[in-house]
Amino acid sequence: MPLVVELVSPERTLFSGDATMVRARTVGGGDIAFLAGHAPFVGALAVSTVEITLVEGGSEKAAVHGGFIEVSDDHVKILSDLAEMASTIDVERARKAQEKAQAAAQNGDDDEAMAALARASARLVTVEGFH
Repeated sequence: MPLVVELVSPERTLFSGDATMVRARTVGGGDIAFLAGHAPFVGALAVSTVEITLVEGGSEKAAVHGGFIEVSDDHVKILSDLAEMASTIDVERARKAQEKAQAAAQNGDDDEAMAALARASARLVTVEGFH
């Protein structure tokens, strides 16, 4: 039996479909993978990549900028205020944002710069692969 997965942001449903596995990173918990039959779980998502391994093969990836993940009865719900599918990420824009955030962090604008750096890095990792 496959997992039924939904990735939702306030604007729209970004992904809805069947998967064999979902991998995500939680705040304070590290990377976690979910397969069919997983125990119920609720966790806060880190700014990172969510990877959905599709039943028919291949995978879908999304950069999530926080949010929550809930697993229950082979259903995985991913709720994020801001999420972007890999196919919609502008790599050049993400690289420029990363460079700008790194420069701001070096100039002492720590909190905002670090958050912007995390978002840009999540976008790039989503497109270029897990690091």
